[in-house]
Amino acid sequence: MFGTGPGAVHAGAVGLFAVAVGAVAVRGVSQPGVALAFVVLIALGECVRITLPGDREQAPIGAAGALAYALLGPLRGLPTAHGVLQVVVVAGAGMLLSLLPAALLPRAGRHRRWPWNDPARRDTAARRLIGVGFAAVLFQPLYNSGLVDRYSPDGPAYGVFLTVVAALAALCDATLAALLRRARSGLRFPAALEDELRSLFGIGSAIVATGMLVSLAAGEVGLWALPLFCAPLLLAQVSFRRAAAARATTGQTIASLAKATEVAGYTPPGHARRVADTACALGRELGLGTRELALLEYAALMHDVGQLSLVEPVPDGATALLSDEEQQRIARLGSEVIRRTGVPRQVAEQVARSADPWHGPDGGADRSVPLAARIIRVANAHDDLLTAARGRGVGEAVGGLEVLEVLRMGRGRVYDARVVDALVRVRG
Repeated sequence: MFGTGPGAVHAGAVGLFAVAVGAVAVRGVSQPGVALAFVVLIALGECVRITLPGDREQAPIGAAGALAYALLGPLRGLPTAHGVLQVVVVAGAGMLLSLLPAALLPRAGRHRRWPWNDPARRDTAARRLIGVGFAAVLFQPLYNSGLVDRYSPDGPAYGVFLTVVAALAALCDATLAALLRRARSGLRFPAALEDELRSLFGIGSAIVATGMLVSLAAGEVGLWALPLFCAPLLLAQVSFRRAAAARATTGQTIASLAKATEVAGYTPPGHARRVADTACALGRELGLGTRELALLEYAALMHDVGQLSLVEPVPDGATALLSDEEQQRIARLGSEVIRRTGVPRQVAEQVARSADPWHGPDGGADRSVPLAARIIRVANAHDDLLTAARGRGVGEAVGGLEVLEVLRMGRGRVYDARVVDALVRVRG
């Protein structure tokens, strides 16, 4: 299971859709008007997308509409009989229909691109199709066989049954998303799954709740349930967009501070970005989740801001070659600047502790130093020492081995042994 890659998931989704289309073409479409209404809802929902933390796109209304059709039982008091394969066809048709504007409208030069050229968009579509199919497999056969009718659709047992099916479908989607993220980014599966499950308490819970409400309300009011109960989810998307705008402002502030030390000549060009890239690679290797990686990247980009307070720049900006006391002073000064910018307080704390040695005053490990701070210290020392090696004319390969050896010598004393070992694996 853990070896599942994007290709296998995509092939599974395409195969499922092809089989479903063939079966529905032979059998015919049950209640075509209802099916068309859900196709349009899913297509419109796919066109109105939001970007979640971690640069992940989501179409909440499209996802809720597909789930609602998978869980659709009675409609205005009358039974439905569309079945599992028609659910897959309707969900897939809605996603394909959402591509129509991009296909028909002029591409406006090079600014527009085909949506499914984006691997993340393809991953989401494949997940959605498989997840909706899974929900339909759990619900539709039991409903169509009459087994669900033993419990009144108006009673609490029916609601509990829908909740269990929706929760299992959400778990299936989260598992697939974690597998795809592991294959795409190298993030360890437990950390990826933890992130996906955590997201269920945000917009994910709203999607599941809306899908269930639409399916329940359709039993009484029919297709009017679609616009009535999807409208609140649309308002929730507006709130998420505002939050995304706030995150973008934070990102711009961080980018400006990270560039300031380079523009002022305190650090070499690209140093902050290289340290951030190395730190994020180490964070993924050590199993950090999406939120922790985002905070780590922010702190790594701004770890040298304290150098702006120096009268004389450090040669090549190489703080790793300074004494521990001077490194800590620069880190604390940078932290004070960061605290006044509106950046999350954890970032300032990570920067403040990023120059603290791993051993404490008693000679033992100082476990009060955050893992992110330990990662930044190793990533910064790695780049500083590489820059110094280049300045001596040492080749890149030899310099890399030399730097790793220096870091190994400080392993367990100056630097956290786990982080140094992770660097050896990442750079080895």
